[in-house]
Parts: sequence; C-alpha cells; structure tokens
Amino acid sequence: MVKPAKTTICLWYDGDAEEAAQFYAQTFPDSSVDAVHRAPGDYPSGQQGDVLTVQFTVLGIPCLGLNGGPTFKHSEAFSFQVATADQAETDRYWNAIVDNGGQESACGWCKDKWGLSWQITPTVLTDAIANPDPALAKRAFDAMMQMRKIDIAAIETACRG
Repeated sequence: MVKPAKTTICLWYDGDAEEAAQFYAQTFPDSSVDAVHRAPGDYPSGQQGDVLTVQFTVLGIPCLGLNGGPTFKHSEAFSFQVATADQAETDRYWNAIVDNGGQESACGWCKDKWGLSWQITPTVLTDAIANPDPALAKRAFDAMMQMRKIDIAAIETACRG
C-alpha cells in the first residue's frame, strides 16, 4: 500500500482519473501513477470494483484523482504552472496537452481534456515580467497578452524594445 503524503492535491474526475494520471505520468518528468484503488462497494456515481481513487505524482506534486462523477468540474481557479527552460520544452508540454483533446487559452494557459488548467510558462517570461525595469517588464507583459502559447523569441524581442 502506498502511504499518502501529508498534503495531497485532490482532483475530481468523472470516471477517468486513471486515464488522466497515466497521461500526466507519460507527459511530465518526476510524474508517476502510484496506486489505483477500487471501490469496495457501490457509491452514488459508481459501483463496486470501479476505480474510485488514483494516487499519482505530477512534477513531484502528490495528487489524488477521485472519480466522484459529473457533479463538479475543474475551473481556472486551480491550475498547474509549469516553468519551462526553452521553446522546445514549452512546445512539448503545450502540444501534449492541446493535442490530446485539450484546448488553447490565452497567455500560456491551456486546458487538458479533463478540464484541468495548465500554465506552460517559460522562465524567460516570468523573469522579464519581474524585471526591475518597468518599461521592459511592460513590453514583455504586453507581448504575452497577445499570445496563446508563449513564444520565447517574441518575448525576447519585446524585452529588447
């Protein structure tokens, strides 16, 4: 039996927590499916033997996928922010999420096919927006506001003015 972490993020799914956990484990480093637990009896949105919970790790963060049914949906109020080192890494994560039934949003945000939001954020962008030069930070911010997936070359061009 896998012992849960002291603090675990619990994510609600409509019967497909195991599929989501497998996708995250295949997509992100330091990610894994740690345990699958089946319901010992019937419950409101399932029956005995169905996958009830899945313990998994995403980028080193312990999570629990709960197959709770259709009652609750994910929203942008919760997201995973993934810091990327370069355009290739940014593209790899973004494309994996969007091309697997997800959808693009603005400013480096996208949703996976389960409705969970992700911010695929190059460190070049976060460094630029936090730059002590307010004009440089604003140029980077303004460039980001025009993007869906972050284009590092465009951010660097904006920083140069």
